[in-house]
Amino acid sequence: MNYEHILSQTEDGVAIITLNRPDKLNAMNRKLNQELHQAVKAAEADDSVGCLVITGAGEKAFTAGGDIQEQLSNDARYSENELDAMRDSRRSYEIAACAKPVIGMMNGLAYGGGAVLASSLDFRIGCEATKFRFLAAAYGRINSTWTLPNQVGWPMAKELLFTARIVGAEEAYRIGLLNHLVPRAQLREKTMEIAKLIAANHHGAVQGVKALMLKQMSMNLEEQFEAEKDYTTHVLRGAKAKDAFPDFIKRKGLTA
Repeated sequence: MNYEHILSQTEDGVAIITLNRPDKLNAMNRKLNQELHQAVKAAEADDSVGCLVITGAGEKAFTAGGDIQEQLSNDARYSENELDAMRDSRRSYEIAACAKPVIGMMNGLAYGGGAVLASSLDFRIGCEATKFRFLAAAYGRINSTWTLPNQVGWPMAKELLFTARIVGAEEAYRIGLLNHLVPRAQLREKTMEIAKLIAANHHGAVQGVKALMLKQMSMNLEEQFEAEKDYTTHVLRGAKAKDAFPDFIKRKGLTA
């Protein structure tokens, strides 16, 4: 499918989606949001894809957030603009709830709506140019209350949301907002290394792990155990030894 504001490609079972408005710091206008949602849904439905990566074009920004110029032009149509905002918020949820793992390749700053998007992903890999800023409280809005605590814990999430301050790459790595911090020259290589490892695993098992972890957020330990037992009984039964370890069994000449 041809897109106007994103790029989409697949490499070794990994769908790579690039926000592509570098002249606007990849600001997310309505069209880009729609296309991002479409590309994620397409990758989710593609059986050959085991993992998704979202990144930004250029070296400055993952995305600077919402397109303020477009928002300004929409202010005269307040009720419709409010509806658009609700749709965009729903799209962030649907990306977070994507059945397949979604990794953020953080090539630059992620401010405002960009930080919201980044915190909606399963995890992020960054470089020295990576910066986050959860700006909503600075301009009279509220977001990221359902994403950020799951990434960095409640006390740190409160600090970042209350202050709207900039979080640099080193701090982001220290608090868990980044899983890995590498030099920019190694960012794509490191991200794809991990994404391909995920994509090479059993897709049903990986998706089951994600589904269970999302479901279990508010459960106690016993409820989590029962949820896993139910899933592995009724949804995805564990592979038998002959299916799980065929190379080892053949090499060792083992028989049942």
